[in-house]
Amino acid sequence: MDMGRSENNLPVLKERGHGFMKYTEDSGKQYHIQVNKGDVGRYVILPGDPKRCRIIADYFEDAKFIADSREFVTYTGYLEGEKVSVTSTGIGGPSAAIALEELVNAGADTFIRIGTCGGMQLDVQSGEIVIASGAIRMEGTSKEYAPIEFPAVADYEVLNALISSAKELNVRNHVGIVQSKDSFYGQHSPENMPVSYDLLDKWEAWKKLGCLASEMETAALYIIGAARHVRTGACFMVMANQEREEAGLPNPVVYDTDMAVRVTVGALKKMIIADRERK
Repeated sequence: MDMGRSENNLPVLKERGHGFMKYTEDSGKQYHIQVNKGDVGRYVILPGDPKRCRIIADYFEDAKFIADSREFVTYTGYLEGEKVSVTSTGIGGPSAAIALEELVNAGADTFIRIGTCGGMQLDVQSGEIVIASGAIRMEGTSKEYAPIEFPAVADYEVLNALISSAKELNVRNHVGIVQSKDSFYGQHSPENMPVSYDLLDKWEAWKKLGCLASEMETAALYIIGAARHVRTGACFMVMANQEREEAGLPNPVVYDTDMAVRVTVGALKKMIIADRERK
């Protein structure tokens, strides 16, 4: 990489080229998530909250702490004798995109997003599971990877494994489209936004189209998965449903994501076995 000097004697980049730029003093580590190749398995669970990583890692065998950098916490262990990892992504598409890009650079190729969502259809109730077959690209990150006409869809192997795992656990689940947004308060307080007309109209459109739930990362992960030719899927626990609240229906707020974790871990085990048999 060719570096020159500015007038104030600071280093400047003279030619970018087309490769991945290294911004870290340790050239072996990914800049944001701070992992080396070999630190993570090919299978990775992606929660948003860093505090969930230790909880998820408890489902692994011989889990070890790997890194803690910014919003990105990583543990690695084993499932079915195969190395697997969990890395938190923080909130929203931009940080999730960074995590996915750098995990791919570190050797991972199969990802399941796990987290919470808000239900949109009246039959999507608190504590139930939503498995995202696709996502509405109402966010900005994916637009820097693919034209808006390109759909954000799950890898079919990951999707089938999640559905099968949920069925085996006998948990009530819904499979379909989720809405991915950039603004949490754009959903929950749209009337306070200068563009309330657009937010409210689109929300009604998504409901009429059968969108199951709203969250903030899936569209970006699915599009980047397509761009990087890796497998992605997503499994959510419904925290609450504002539409049920508005309709006067029971709507408790549920915080325990354990069932979503169990569905996801079960799906990874199925994929590991299937991949091994295919080899």
